[in-house]
Amino acid sequence: MLDRIAIKGLRARGHHGVFPRERELGQTFVVDVVLGLDTRPAASGDDLEATAHYGVIAEEVVGIVTGDPVDLIETLAQRIADQCLTHAAVQEVEVTVHKPDAPITVPFDDVTITIVRSRG
Repeated sequence: MLDRIAIKGLRARGHHGVFPRERELGQTFVVDVVLGLDTRPAASGDDLEATAHYGVIAEEVVGIVTGDPVDLIETLAQRIADQCLTHAAVQEVEVTVHKPDAPITVPFDDVTITIVRSRG
């Protein structure tokens, strides 16, 4: 069983969506990332290099959200997962992308997608 490091509520403005207004004006996206890894090597040696540097990963996630626009939050979530898995210690990642300002015509609280990806 893997240990978990969670980064919750990362906020960034992106220009993702299928509608021209979303691409032009942008909107806030919120991202939660849960990294699955074995933290025992880092803990036994008190070694940052043996774990996932969540500060760096948080910056990378925000860079993806603020970067090249995509139509779907599914694609955005996949890009984030792919980046997280480039870190050697990360064996699995769960990514939730929240789109609280999605263009929906009825009252709602949030739209999310959650994906789980692993090495392999």
